[in-house]
Amino acid sequence: AGRGDNPANVGENFSRFCAAVGADVNALVKNHQVHSARIRPVTRADILPNPVQAGEFQADGLVTNEPGVCLTIFSGDCIPILLYDRKNAVIAAVHAGWRGTVNHILGHTLDKMRACYGTEGKEVIACIGPGISLSAFEIGDEVYEAFRKNGFQMDYISEWKPDTHKYHIDLWAANRLQLLDFGVPATQVETANICTFTQYEEFFSARRMGIRSGRMLSGIMLTYSNGLY
Repeated sequence: AGRGDNPANVGENFSRFCAAVGADVNALVKNHQVHSARIRPVTRADILPNPVQAGEFQADGLVTNEPGVCLTIFSGDCIPILLYDRKNAVIAAVHAGWRGTVNHILGHTLDKMRACYGTEGKEVIACIGPGISLSAFEIGDEVYEAFRKNGFQMDYISEWKPDTHKYHIDLWAANRLQLLDFGVPATQVETANICTFTQYEEFFSARRMGIRSGRMLSGIMLTYSNGLY
């Protein structure tokens, strides 16, 4: 709705999303994403009365253990990450742009799940969704230094391109490391391997299409106390 689209079209898209995942159109929880490392536990009280309404609180990670609450993330090059603790029936949705990633938002989300609900890494199933790939994500030296200073394995998450004299960062890998560091088995981490920048005709890309382009919606919901959709 904040990108200039017709509100009726936005509402229809939300309805289609909810129908596809089996959620009530009034079950969505949305946050005001600010590229932070803020995590917010949410309840049914955080569900918006109008699905087209923008999120009311600033956070880039949402967690809950309440059934019927659909956690949602908007993205258009940033990385959407969905988490499920199958033992404790806890879910999370994380918006990980480079600023959130460099500040370990995914690690902070997992820590919040552990502190609030007792989550252990071995019980987590994670999905890293479509976002900008290493080959498309060219960065400046200051961004490279930010990752290096924050303890990332630069030989694993970055690559120097001699033709452009620029570094490229792999946000998928940088977030995967945070999952592995928490003890999530590699076999329980699924990466979509879809680059929004190169596949912009199918997926929105803010970097390629401009800030006023559309955004994708990712969501996760517990349908009952020990089940997932």
